Amino acid sequence: MRGVTGDHYFTAEPDAATAGAERTVEFAAGGHEFRLRASGGVFSAGRLDPGTAVLLRKADLPDRTESGALLDLGCGYGPIACVLATVAPSATVYAIDVNARARALAAANGAPLGVRVSDPEGVDDSVGFAQIWTNPPFRVGKTELHALLGRWLPRLAPDGVAWLVAGRHLGGDSLHRWLEDEGWQVTRHASQKGFRVLRVSSPGGIDAT
Repeated sequence: MRGVTGDHYFTAEPDAATAGAERTVEFAAGGHEFRLRASGGVFSAGRLDPGTAVLLRKADLPDRTESGALLDLGCGYGPIACVLATVAPSATVYAIDVNARARALAAANGAPLGVRVSDPEGVDDSVGFAQIWTNPPFRVGKTELHALLGRWLPRLAPDGVAWLVAGRHLGGDSLHRWLEDEGWQVTRHASQKGFRVLRVSSPGGIDAT
């Protein structure tokens, strides 16, 4: 998809002219320091996105006992995937993105950690996820956003959980209501700096009463 001003982060094949020089994004999460490669044409290449930072700070990161499959949905250059693979080294971490440049960067950043990077079609249909983590691309529009979540959330394990971060000004509260209308158990786990961290599970899962 192409915006009126050129390539956006959800473009499958960004224009090479938008790449620019590679840069390093540094941040801390889960008690670890990270230095990741990024470049133009991918989401928030100049710094860790504030929403992602809130998600990693406020959601409940898995611990070293986690051995299931974890998904970073819309991985960009891989900050969430790299954090998950670091704090849960026995888990299998998948990272998917439609943006080819983002996948290349995520693959380079995640290779030492064993992160499995692919486009959305590259994840076998038989894989179910103990956790799904995402900073959803609200700017693709509500229809596409709902389709994206409607495709991947059903792949949570029965006792699995998804962690989403949503800016209030981008429609975080309406997304919360839509998820509930779709039958998901949704809790506003935390709020910080205008962002909502939503905890999502299936009706018969760990949030059910």
